[in-house]
Amino acid sequence: MRPTIAMLNGPNLGRLGHREPERYGTVTLEEVEERCRQVADRHGVDLFAFHSNHEGVLIDTIEAWAQAGVAGVVVNAGALTHTSIALRDALAASQIPFIEVHITNVYAREDFRHISYVSDIAAGIIVGCGVLGYELAVQALVDRLGPFEGDDMREAPERS
Repeated sequence: MRPTIAMLNGPNLGRLGHREPERYGTVTLEEVEERCRQVADRHGVDLFAFHSNHEGVLIDTIEAWAQAGVAGVVVNAGALTHTSIALRDALAASQIPFIEVHITNVYAREDFRHISYVSDIAAGIIVGCGVLGYELAVQALVDRLGPFEGDDMREAPERS
């Protein structure tokens, strides 16, 4: 059975490609998901993507993924990154390693965007790399999984 990596996108990210293209680019969320599936597939990993504008639905999804044994999550919580203790608690309780992604450089934007309620519990953070950050996050999670059967991109380390 192939490991599964999930991708969680929060409020307004469903408008990627249309929302402020000068800031977020013209690539749609569906295109981002497809690019990430290709990265995952090259490594023998399944990728499941989910988007919602509703905090409770995102929390329910994280809980379901924890029950299902998801190996890692790429998280772009959108504005909830800066406001939601409940989302932070769900991610912490899930014990699923996750990479926090921000398309823009939040540190070059409004002061309130400099605060993240999830960064200190994230396995990694990718900021300001555009939508490429999602693909980098998938790669980082695959690397965290280590060698496993079906990953033809890396060889297992030699054992002594």
